[in-house]
Amino acid sequence: MNRTIDEFMETLASKAPVPGGGGASALVGAVSAALCSMVANLTSGKKKYAQYQPDIERILEKMEQSRGNMLRLIQKDAQVFEPLSAAYGIPKDAPGREEIMERALSAASDVPLEIMQEAAGILDCLEELAQKGSRLAVSDVGVAASACRCCLEGAVMNVYINTKLMKDREQAEKRNAQAFELLSDGIQRCSEVYWNITKDLGGKVCGN
Repeated sequence: MNRTIDEFMETLASKAPVPGGGGASALVGAVSAALCSMVANLTSGKKKYAQYQPDIERILEKMEQSRGNMLRLIQKDAQVFEPLSAAYGIPKDAPGREEIMERALSAASDVPLEIMQEAAGILDCLEELAQKGSRLAVSDVGVAASACRCCLEGAVMNVYINTKLMKDREQAEKRNAQAFELLSDGIQRCSEVYWNITKDLGGKVCGN
């Protein structure tokens, strides 16, 4: 969180294990929240949108929280990967390896689920802004919808890659089901916002 954009991207591009796909997904989620805040700020105080002022203020508060949460999840994703990386290095015949690995895989799948849950909250506000936000910034709502979808699609990969190796298949499938529900609902809603705005702006609309 304390790195410049250039430093973060350089590390992301390197062989360093973190940040990786999970952190990148959370970063894109933070971008979505920030764009929502921008649109809300451009709408706030405008006479034309006075009837929505309480909603805009609520959205601003929620998106500030979501942006901070997403940035913290970048760090949390890196933290849970460290014990998983260490677990992979334990000899396969070492006592207790399986239990250590299972705990690490479970923790590593929990964080991307948190990212997806946070993205779902961003989407709630994003849908409102598509209706109540300044028309001069409606294209930015569309960009936020695209970023939110990217966040969901990226985070779910980091759920699946960890649950695939879990021995407790009941817990693994429970996480997979939760992730898929968030993904399928989120994709549909993000796409609806995105393509509705595209249509309103006179652009061509294609499939989801």
